[in-house]
Amino acid sequence: MATTSTPVRDIETTRLANGVRVITEVMPHVRSVSVGIWVGAGSRRENAEQNGISHFIEHMLFKGTTNRSAEDIARSVDSVGGNLDAFTAKELVCFNTKVLDEHLPLAFDVLADLVLHPLFRQEDIDKEKGVILEEIKMEADSPDYLVHEIFSANFWKDHPLGKPILGTRETVKRFDREIVDGFYRAVYSPANLLITAAGNLTHDNLVDLTRRDFESLPPNGTPPADQAPATHARIALRNKKSLEQVHLCLGVPSYPLPHEERFACYVLNTLLGGGMSSRLFQNIRERQGLAYAVFSELSPYRDTGCLSIYAGTSIESAGKVVESITKEFRELKQEPVNEEEVRRAKDHLKGSLMLSLESTSSRMSNLARQEMYFGRFFSLDELIESIEQVTASHVQRIAQKFFDPKQIALTVLGNLENFKIGREDLVC
Repeated sequence: MATTSTPVRDIETTRLANGVRVITEVMPHVRSVSVGIWVGAGSRRENAEQNGISHFIEHMLFKGTTNRSAEDIARSVDSVGGNLDAFTAKELVCFNTKVLDEHLPLAFDVLADLVLHPLFRQEDIDKEKGVILEEIKMEADSPDYLVHEIFSANFWKDHPLGKPILGTRETVKRFDREIVDGFYRAVYSPANLLITAAGNLTHDNLVDLTRRDFESLPPNGTPPADQAPATHARIALRNKKSLEQVHLCLGVPSYPLPHEERFACYVLNTLLGGGMSSRLFQNIRERQGLAYAVFSELSPYRDTGCLSIYAGTSIESAGKVVESITKEFRELKQEPVNEEEVRRAKDHLKGSLMLSLESTSSRMSNLARQEMYFGRFFSLDELIESIEQVTASHVQRIAQKFFDPKQIALTVLGNLENFKIGREDLVC
């Protein structure tokens, strides 16, 4: 077992002999503790037949363990006023809790129990399949969700990043105890497990709790390397007559999360469509009145990324919205952003960052992401300095690299009637 410390942020790291990592950040001025158990493999680890299994297992771990019923799990943390939650993403799964510092031993015991000792009873699997199938139907009824799923399936064609985290009706129906247990044993392995905590705690105490529950886990090798995806600039028109609005998602490739230019990407995204003062919001909503919702977002992964724009509009305005987006692309490529706009975007990013890190939950998540993607921890001063170093020329250079008509992917969903759009309409 090896322990290291990072004095800048009062961060300590310990790696158990079997490979499980424990990372803490002490925040002595609060009375809460947030703890997360992170699995370093999300839905992109799945093959086509397994699509949705990571999310399915996340649900199944709350259905009972060898020590607790599903009701016991829910009641244990709830009874002390804490939160217990989980989520599945493309590259990770997280089980987390937030409690008063005095309840850390209880909360950690519940977390460790549900992660390490699931029952996977066939009757529970059959019931949960019904729940997930209803969740899939619910999301399919949400057009802003559906247009993003269609966009991703085309943009990351034939790659797990393009598959839905929930899976499909066909894949979920096939899940049984053998499939669930096999994937669980392959993925929930020590080398793939990370435990992070932030708040009013001591590192040694959390290490002791972790050793008690996780030290006996046998190591079973390192996870396989991911296959980097190619991106596809496809135009997809999906007709759905029941919709009142047309929903569109337009995107281009971007840098991976660990890339040195990531802060310039954040600034570009912020000034393009990251808030009410952004170019897209002010132009498309405020000046032209073409849409109620319009925004851009970055989706960076460990080896690739995407910058996408969403808008909901009328069939009559859809073409004009696409034209307005490509016009913003063209201006960002041709003209350097003025210093005042760059300053606003940087201040927005810095403010959001600093406010988020006042929360123990955000600090706990921040520890995990920095460990998983960078293998080191950045001080707040380092992060702010990286944002400050972004210039108008950095932003323009990224726009010139990625805002290329040949790289633009577009998905349009709605009652499209005779609506047509082609590559010639994406010139920027």
